[in-house]
Amino acid sequence: MHVVVVGCGRVGSSLALGLSQAGHSVAVIDRNPDAFRRLGSDFGGSTVQGIGFDRDRLQEAGIEGAGAVAAVTSGDNSNIVIARVTRETFGIERVVARIYDPRRAAIYERLGIATVASVAWTTERVLRRILPDQQAVEWVDPSARVMLVERSVPAAWAGHPLAELELDGSVRVSVLARMGFGQVPRPDLVLQEGDIAYIAVADAALAAFDTRLAARPGTSGH
Repeated sequence: MHVVVVGCGRVGSSLALGLSQAGHSVAVIDRNPDAFRRLGSDFGGSTVQGIGFDRDRLQEAGIEGAGAVAAVTSGDNSNIVIARVTRETFGIERVVARIYDPRRAAIYERLGIATVASVAWTTERVLRRILPDQQAVEWVDPSARVMLVERSVPAAWAGHPLAELELDGSVRVSVLARMGFGQVPRPDLVLQEGDIAYIAVADAALAAFDTRLAARPGTSGH
């Protein structure tokens, strides 16, 4: 696949090198020619100097034959313009924009533009290392409104149907691991002590869910 990476900072250069090493064709656009030094002499792709949303520069980078575009410059506005131009003008479906402002990221996600909200993602990862005893968060969506968490099933919940853990619209058990084997669970599955549940949960409901999980079934959250 041919991929156009716009922005050759730390993220863009690492992304371009990773794609190239994986066997993909890569073109990198950056307005600063010195930025291409990050790619090193062994980079197998091409480089284009210029503004990332300039149609001529995009065409020079092979946009018309591209399967994906990554807009990872240092500016939210530039990345959104790049994403819109490549989708609306050149019809590229796989477009991802790096967005620092999580509020903007949520808006653009609703418009169908895939985003990576750097601030929200980085905040979660730093907190996880500062507070290692805090319950694990495995994944956070770009808007930071939904996350996948790992929780061990307490003894008090053993013998209860898995469905009792779930709440419509805010908590859903995606995977249950038992004795080292994962499964996509049925709602009527009966929980056992030591089961590991991977749960999709709305950010606003996480604290209440953890409180309910720590209590006896039926004593909280119902």
